[in-house]
Amino acid sequence: MRYAELEFRRLAIWGSGREGRAAVAALRARFPDKPMTWIVESSGLVAARSSAPDMVVVAVEGSEDAVLSSFEVIVKSPGISLYRPDIEAAKARGTRFTSGTAIWFSENEQANTICVTGTKGKSSTAALIAHLLRASGVRTGLAGNIGLPLLSLHRFAPADWYVVELSSFQTADLDVSANVAVLTNLVEEHLDWHGSADRYRHDKLRLFLRAQHCVLPARVELPSGSCRQVMRFGLPDGWHVTGGYIHHGARPMIALEALPLRGRHNAINICAALTALESAGFNAEALLTHLASFRPLPHRLQELGSRDGVLYVNDSIATTPAAMLAAWDCYRQRAVALILGGYERGLDWSPAITALATQRPRMICTQGDNGPRIAGLLRAAGIAVAECRDLAAAVALARMAVSSGGVVLLSPGAPSFPVFSDYTERGRAFASASGFDPGEISEIQGLGVT
Repeated sequence: MRYAELEFRRLAIWGSGREGRAAVAALRARFPDKPMTWIVESSGLVAARSSAPDMVVVAVEGSEDAVLSSFEVIVKSPGISLYRPDIEAAKARGTRFTSGTAIWFSENEQANTICVTGTKGKSSTAALIAHLLRASGVRTGLAGNIGLPLLSLHRFAPADWYVVELSSFQTADLDVSANVAVLTNLVEEHLDWHGSADRYRHDKLRLFLRAQHCVLPARVELPSGSCRQVMRFGLPDGWHVTGGYIHHGARPMIALEALPLRGRHNAINICAALTALESAGFNAEALLTHLASFRPLPHRLQELGSRDGVLYVNDSIATTPAAMLAAWDCYRQRAVALILGGYERGLDWSPAITALATQRPRMICTQGDNGPRIAGLLRAAGIAVAECRDLAAAVALARMAVSSGGVVLLSPGAPSFPVFSDYTERGRAFASASGFDPGEISEIQGLGVT
């Protein structure tokens, strides 16, 4: 949906988070005199009222001023599930729903785009693609789910290429023709939003229906009728990891120990990024020379430092059991105290429990809403576990469990809310409890256009 389709409609923006605020700002800049309604949850009411521009009415979800069917168009934030009954009822009464992401793509149909999605690794992969392009002199935009809403790009001059991270929440109702669409991996996640594993897969793979070129892992197949120009990573004839090196075909290109990112899973993400650049027409081997200057993203296997010989690692972004196992694999040769738990989404922890049983951490501490369930599964498998009341208590107990040379690893395998607003806040809380300055945990660098 384009701006022109919104100008004379009864319009609401729904969501008080980053995406909602960006939509309010962009729409006010586009339509300086248009009355609009900003629908927010009760916890965001005070902040929204203090920042709302003139002629923007702030209404609480469920109130008389926020009846969804009273609006012709609602610009919805991605965290609000598309499958909520109130949304389906409003649609049946004629209300149309769109998003800031959809508006940006409609307004920038001719832009060169590399769109990255996947269950895990999409932020690092997107940031790496942008870094390699910029280092080679290409004016590049980096935005989307990574931390800068696409509608916020109106503050920047145009880019030659845009690298866009997209979550399954954003791809669920998005119809775009990306130059290159990249899938890092695909495992079960966000079932509370999508309703089922099948729908999650369907919504995630929607990005690939109209893409010009698709970049996929070795063993993922697209639905019938999807993009036919497919390049794969992880196969012997392309970019893949084997024998301690990243290879391009038969040629070893760089040793894993020389990579700026820790873990085999990150080496695979690098293969995805290089394949995407190749698919977009760039010389990936030439761009590989800029890899050494890439700065890893915060809250992703972020080594905060050591205290009394114990290394503290912040992997707060790990919100699935599979992501937790990837982190655990990086440090399993050391004595590790592993901190698990967060929001309960009903994911299957059985494979993770089986993997942890094969080589057990020195200690496992659970906390958060699903901490008791995880603890029960661990005990049933014969694995000792300590249940903690909160993250600070888990850090204190983990610290006592390992001596010099050990690791305290926060890799929760679950989302952060409701205790924390997001994984960033949780990571900073971990840093503080571990004796580090949370202010030194940097935000993601390079967002926007440079």
